Parts: sequence; structure tokens; C-alpha cells
Amino acid sequence: MKGRIVAFFLVVFPLLFGVALYYSQYYAYYEEVTDVTSIMVEGQEVPVSDYQGIMASSSNLKMRGCFTVDPAAFKGVPVAEEAVPLTPPSWFTCYDTEALSHDLEAGNATAYLAQKNDRDGLDLIVMVYPDGRGFQWRQLNDKYQDE
Repeated sequence: MKGRIVAFFLVVFPLLFGVALYYSQYYAYYEEVTDVTSIMVEGQEVPVSDYQGIMASSSNLKMRGCFTVDPAAFKGVPVAEEAVPLTPPSWFTCYDTEALSHDLEAGNATAYLAQKNDRDGLDLIVMVYPDGRGFQWRQLNDKYQDE
């Protein structure tokens, strides 16, 4: 009888731990944000509409956003040289990392350096399509890159 108890815990504990780990990585720390009406671009407020975003209390890198914006608002804003869209949790469906990366490489959209050092060691990148679809994320800058 004691062997069954040990076997039960050897199966159930890893299963429960796996479920808890999955939940903490994909849901626990994220907060959906929809009440944004403008974003900061080089210290200036740029109006946006239809904003859908996520933030996380555990890391500033987990911020993502999807919105509509006037592409003309980015005239004179420096282009981000090494913009790489970061992957959000799978339930955040407006932000398709693979499609964004492909369109950026193909020249179908432009990534701008909206704010250098938006947070310590993190740059704010805004990617805009000619039709006004916009996306934002933070990525590591030179401070944390390997040399």
C-alpha cells in the first residue's frame, strides 16, 4: 500500500508543478491594457486608437501593444537599426511575431526608435505599416548586449 502512495505523489506532484509553472509564465503576471489613447515617441505624445496591449509586473520587457496610428506622426523619428519583435504569450492574438518579423525584413513596415532607454537598458520600438497599423515592444539596448 505504501508504494502506491509514493507512486501517486511521484505522478501528481510534477503534474501540479507543471500546471503552476505554465500558468505563471503565460498568465499570472500579465495585465491587459486597453485604455491607452496616446504613446510617447521621442518625448512627444502621438495619438493612437484601438489600442490593445499587455504589461507585466515581473519584467518591463513583456510590454507589447497593437494599435492604429497616423504614419505621418513618425516623420523625423530615427529608424531602429536592429528591431526584433519579441514573442508574447499565445493568447495575445493581435501581435503575430513571425508576421511582424517577416514584414520588417521585407520592408513592408518600418520600425522606429521611439525612445532610447525608455527603461534602464531597454529601448521602446514602434513598428508602423503604411496603412496605419502599429505595434510596440521594448528590447534590450547596448547596455545589456554582449560585446
